Amino acid sequence: MADTIDDIEKLYEFGERLNDAKDKSQHRQDYEGIIAAANGTVKAKQLAAQLIPKFFKFFPQLEAQALDEHLNFIEDDQLGVRVQAIRGLPLFCKDTPEHLSKVVDILGQLLVAGENVERDAVHKALMTVLRQDVKTSLTALFKRIGSIEDRSVEDLSTWESIREKVLLFLRDKVFPLKTELLKPQELMERHITTLVKQNLQDVTAAEFKMFMDFLKSLSLFGHNAPAERIQELVEIIEGQADLDAQFDVSDADHIKRFILCLSMAFPFFKRGASGSKCLNYLNKQIMPVFDKLPEQSKLDLLKNLAEYSLYATTQDSRQLLPSVVQLLKKYMVRRKIEEINYTCIECLLYTFHHLAHKTPNATNSLCGYKIVTGQPSDRLGEDFSEKYKDFNERLSTVEDLARAMIKKLTQGMADQNKALAAAKADEEKDKIKTQKQNAAFALRACNNILSMTQPLHTKTPKFMGDQKVNLSWKEIAKPSGPSTAAVAGQKRPAATTNGSSSNTIKKGRGAGGMQHQLVNKAFAGINDSGSSGRGGRSWRGRGRGQGWSYR
Repeated sequence: MADTIDDIEKLYEFGERLNDAKDKSQHRQDYEGIIAAANGTVKAKQLAAQLIPKFFKFFPQLEAQALDEHLNFIEDDQLGVRVQAIRGLPLFCKDTPEHLSKVVDILGQLLVAGENVERDAVHKALMTVLRQDVKTSLTALFKRIGSIEDRSVEDLSTWESIREKVLLFLRDKVFPLKTELLKPQELMERHITTLVKQNLQDVTAAEFKMFMDFLKSLSLFGHNAPAERIQELVEIIEGQADLDAQFDVSDADHIKRFILCLSMAFPFFKRGASGSKCLNYLNKQIMPVFDKLPEQSKLDLLKNLAEYSLYATTQDSRQLLPSVVQLLKKYMVRRKIEEINYTCIECLLYTFHHLAHKTPNATNSLCGYKIVTGQPSDRLGEDFSEKYKDFNERLSTVEDLARAMIKKLTQGMADQNKALAAAKADEEKDKIKTQKQNAAFALRACNNILSMTQPLHTKTPKFMGDQKVNLSWKEIAKPSGPSTAAVAGQKRPAATTNGSSSNTIKKGRGAGGMQHQLVNKAFAGINDSGSSGRGGRSWRGRGRGQGWSYR
């Protein structure tokens, strides 16, 4: 006990002499005595963990020894020692900024600490160094989330754990304080954008969405940002979509990734960014093998295409229109059959209208119309009457099927209302409500089809170029007055996964707009538990990753 008291008293003496000395560098023996306490008692270690960083800057010749002994405190068995050592880490770089990157890297590794008090100390220490030098600190942190291809297999598990915690720290602690931390604003927002772009080689869908949500929240890409900056965000998304790779229809990961990236890019298309590269890839790589895609991928792709068609350029529209017409004819059968996919037809008709609105005379050779623009591409001297007849027959058949389906759905909804009134159990009521919701969704799709087919029977049709038709899976805008579309339902139903008529819609609720169920599932990712539940991190299906992974 006496030895313990003597050790503590000696440390206090060392600290007091150093504290009182005008030229502290002349008291090297006192600082060496403090460092030697690393082998002392718990209380001695705790006191030394305060004193070593406090006087660190005065003894550059002892830097390596002081840091090594302080790191021993961080690995100590006693929680109190570790916490005190963590709290002292920011002092090592307060007046010696050359150590800041190393301190940040150490603190990044310590984010995996299991004890709450220890983890809180790490968070506070990291925030301290971030406020001291945000640029250097962020650069060091981002090194912990980049690719690990140069790491050994033995490091993989540890690296994954640290990376996960660093991502959570960025999401929960740094990103919400961007206004406070990122100063000067434009310079630091550009720096963190560069860091994000440099570390997207090996990310999951959830991680990528997290970064994109953060980037678009920056003033750099705000409402007043010039077009070239918005295009920069689209280019980041295009990079994740692997648009330079040859499309393999058997690669389910790639088509899912392409659809998700298209969904994420859509808000930027609305702000004037070009989606020509995406559409060109779709037209040349995916459309030729569209029939071989999974049914859900077909539907998600067509929904995205329909919404993007409003913003396609004239050149893009002319290039894509032949593929859309060809696909539309496959879905618009000439003979009346029981099972057709009304939602896919709705998507394609909507896309056809908006593409044709931008390049109307292109439909002359595709559908046999007689639209005159005065350009050689009108091809008015050629006979396309058979194409016009064929297209009109298909339109009429689809209209007849849609009307029959509307009648069937309307009767079914009446029966469901009666069944709902008679139902007693909550489970039974919920089941009936879901059926009603799905029927309303299908009814909206059929009504939309009729609205879009009717103008197409004339030889000089007026193609829709506005948004008067509200796509069936999108949220219904609140009407300003009485609406005749009440039968279309007021909730967002689920997306279809098959080609049946009344069963076009099956289960669940749609997310409205571009946030389809597939997107929500893929982006459910980063969670506070740190559990990824994945076979491999990369959503690119390369490196150590085992293909697409919903975290």
